Amino acid sequence: MEIILKQDIPQLGHKNEIVNVKAGYGRNYLIPKGMAILATASAKKVYAENKKQQAHKEEKIKNEALDIAKKLENKELKIGAKTSSTGKIFGSVNAIQIAEAINAKGFNVDRKNITIKEDSIKEVGKYTATVKLHREVEIEMSFEVVSE
Repeated sequence: MEIILKQDIPQLGHKNEIVNVKAGYGRNYLIPKGMAILATASAKKVYAENKKQQAHKEEKIKNEALDIAKKLENKELKIGAKTSSTGKIFGSVNAIQIAEAINAKGFNVDRKNITIKEDSIKEVGKYTATVKLHREVEIEMSFEVVSE
């Protein structure tokens, strides 16, 4: 029995994918729970159109992420932190502060998409972070922690 999945199902497939399952599993579990629909001829046409539109939207989002990556590539961030006389930071610098610094430059980046290479930043200096703008677009961004 062919069905079109409406959501990701572990060990079976991803959303908007056509898969073959046993008739009982499809009719008694997946379709009644709203996880899938029967893959009839008309449903396959709708599926093909949705796939085409989704690919177009995905390409547009990826191009926007590439544009932002080009603009952010050579930007230098400075993050101010309160420090002691020896250069140790009171607390640490984290992804939230980096996201705020990027957003202050006019780019909208979520803090969850920023990964700092070092475990914790507790001293003044230069560091790098990975900013994930899209599933396929990541950039390395350098930033400097300075004393306030």
